[in-house]
Amino acid sequence: MKKLLFIISIAVIASLNIQAQGYRNPVLPGFHADPSVCTNGKDFYLVNSTFQYFPGVPVFHSKDLIHWEQVSNCLSRKSQLDLSGLYTQNQPELGWTNAGIYAPTIRYHEGRYYMVTTIFPSRRHFYVWTDDPSKEWSDPIFIDFALGSCDPTLFWDEGKCYFLWKAAADETRPGIKPGEINICEIDVYTGKRTGDVHHLGTGLGGRYPEGPHIYKKDDYYYMMLAEGGTEHGHHVNILRSRSLFGPYEPNPANPILTHFSMKMQNSNIQGLGHADLIQAPDSSWWMICLGYRTSGYLLHVMGRETMLAPVRWDKDAWPVVNGNGTIAIDMKCNTLPEVPMPLDPVREEFNYVKHDVPADSYSIIGLPWGWMSIGNPDYSRYSLTERKGWLRLHPTSTPLDAATSPTFVARRQTELCFSATTLIDASHLAEGSQAGITAYAAPLNHYDVIVERKNGKLFAQSNIRVGALSHAGRPVELKDAQAYIRISSDKDYYYMQVSTDGKSFATLAKMDFRYLSTEVIGGFTGVMLGLFAQGEAGYADFDWFEYTTE
Repeated sequence: MKKLLFIISIAVIASLNIQAQGYRNPVLPGFHADPSVCTNGKDFYLVNSTFQYFPGVPVFHSKDLIHWEQVSNCLSRKSQLDLSGLYTQNQPELGWTNAGIYAPTIRYHEGRYYMVTTIFPSRRHFYVWTDDPSKEWSDPIFIDFALGSCDPTLFWDEGKCYFLWKAAADETRPGIKPGEINICEIDVYTGKRTGDVHHLGTGLGGRYPEGPHIYKKDDYYYMMLAEGGTEHGHHVNILRSRSLFGPYEPNPANPILTHFSMKMQNSNIQGLGHADLIQAPDSSWWMICLGYRTSGYLLHVMGRETMLAPVRWDKDAWPVVNGNGTIAIDMKCNTLPEVPMPLDPVREEFNYVKHDVPADSYSIIGLPWGWMSIGNPDYSRYSLTERKGWLRLHPTSTPLDAATSPTFVARRQTELCFSATTLIDASHLAEGSQAGITAYAAPLNHYDVIVERKNGKLFAQSNIRVGALSHAGRPVELKDAQAYIRISSDKDYYYMQVSTDGKSFATLAKMDFRYLSTEVIGGFTGVMLGLFAQGEAGYADFDWFEYTTE
């Protein structure tokens, strides 16, 4: 009945064609980096980078660009995305990795959706396709002529498909400059090159040019890209040409989007860039981009998030983003008629959700779309069916500190102030094995509440991992095998807590937020809030996972 009423309410709102007056950024809070968006003329679909997490590349659906619902993952099978062995090649002792999926682009053409991306460290491009974004996507089609590069996109013009990519900053092959943007025609069915490679330049001289996209409007080809690095100096420039292959002239008003200025130095939103443009059915233009909300002075823990801004794009003119090239948390502007989407539940009850998917799909576990693991997980260690209404995790000898694939499942931290709580049943946890809840930023940067069996007894304790330092707090004996464990934050600190009744919580430890921030540890992801089990035997059950924010 609730679902029926929700569908009816959407239909009523859409039929009224009510134009709203504003929204809040980010439209996808938490770690939703490198957004790309497309439309089939009535629906919008958006994808993000996932790096070392699996499944890869979430797919979100919207009717208004403001409200989004995840409907699938592009890369849900190991045959599509094999992450094994990537982390040991990327110096895991640094505490983070640059492995996995980078900068996807989604495009729609003649009834079919395409998602193209890059996997690191091989820097090999591939794309997958589907006729229905809410279903499983195809096996990958690899691009073999553009190795050593990143940030690909597809562009159709006059019936031809073009592959656009950026050479890596450390490119050394003859004939290709570091950071150079290249384009060539391909056979979209095979990924094979069918035309000459054309060089479009390296942007306007900013560090780390990235995320190039091409749009055709008013007989101009517009090439948009980000420069300045995906930190505080990030910004968006745009150039145009009468010819697809250039030469491209820059917009005199570049950058068209940036917070790297005195005017925006105190904004809570920083690092704006890596953008994509989209035209709505009402002919209005919009920009989707990444940015991050700071936790303290120039530090952020939630990763790069997805922001939205209106764009004025007059005939033969340059696009103008939100009037002055900046974005606010509270946006005061006309929007498309708002169509709400179902919200993630405050409490995930871990009821098995049967998906009609191949047996090798991550979705076979039955978790909601937004839950992810690190690397390619061993599906046999996760179960929603062995104990109805509970998530069972079987430990592995791979700990959270290892940059491979521990028994771990998590969702994104989406607000600075939050509380994440679970009820654990450790009755069947083997001697020496551990299970618990974690605020996880990287293999060597995470805060945990651990339940462990020692000498036949169960104990709860905090665990702090900060780079080369690891600190286990004083163990607290549990009189019952079931306990409530929690990690919360007031923005400045993370708190690790335990309770026997779910009402009164004892704090085991607190730690400064900065040691989970990107500026301290590096990398491109944000804090994930998850459940884990590590050790040799037994298992732990989790009844639910409750996530509340202020």
